[in-house]
Amino acid sequence: MRPLLRKHWQHLVLFPLALLWLSPLLWIVVTSLKTRTEVFDPASGLLPRAAQWTNYPQALSIAPFDTYLLNSIFVTGGIILAQLVTITLAAYAFARLRFPGRNLVFGLFLLQIMFPIYATFLTNFVTVRELGLMNSLWALMVPFVASGYGTFMLRQAFRQVPTELADAARLDGCGHLSTLWHVYLPLVKPTLVAFAIISVVTHWNDYMWPLLVTNSESVRTLPIGLGLLAKADSGADWTRLMAATVVVVSPLLLLFVIFQRRFVDSFMHAGLK
Repeated sequence: MRPLLRKHWQHLVLFPLALLWLSPLLWIVVTSLKTRTEVFDPASGLLPRAAQWTNYPQALSIAPFDTYLLNSIFVTGGIILAQLVTITLAAYAFARLRFPGRNLVFGLFLLQIMFPIYATFLTNFVTVRELGLMNSLWALMVPFVASGYGTFMLRQAFRQVPTELADAARLDGCGHLSTLWHVYLPLVKPTLVAFAIISVVTHWNDYMWPLLVTNSESVRTLPIGLGLLAKADSGADWTRLMAATVVVVSPLLLLFVIFQRRFVDSFMHAGLK
């Protein structure tokens, strides 16, 4: 018994912590399968008497969640694609190129990280309004096409790449873009994946910014639709609200299950905890 405990003691410690982490998700799923009466009746117990699968189609019929889903995919995908391009070019310039004011500009990038995102909402709102992008999907993406945090992460990764590899590429006739593509990017893939995961989760769940710049159902995203469902005139229907919540979080959970090993490896190689 003791050798078994000595070998698996980590699992014994982590199992209760995993249950604690999963308990809110399990509560959401169980509540989505109950009736409204069972939610507020302590005598009904934890599990529903009969699973109410009809809560899911009823919740999705209240609002155009198919439109919200497509908008969330388009906005999140557009942001991450733009960010991967901008942070790669900026990080390479800060890591390997010499130009006047490089340290000053990079310091401004770091200063941007120190400000909370809500502190920039007013200036971003004015910029989007002046560009005539209000109440459009572009308004949700334009302020986030660059990332100071992502630039910092990738710059640190680029600086760890031996300069001898870049010198060898230049001897073979590679320019800056070719060197970046063939030498640097293959060596920093874990950092790119780690940042992509952070960015996707952040913008998929973003609520405040889409709430500020959109006012029609055709351009709203899933978190906004979920918030509107919770603020219905007749009060929140917790069973349908939890059913809609399961729909909102399911894509991210599915991606995590599919790419779990890559997810963990990317954060370990990127030096993130």
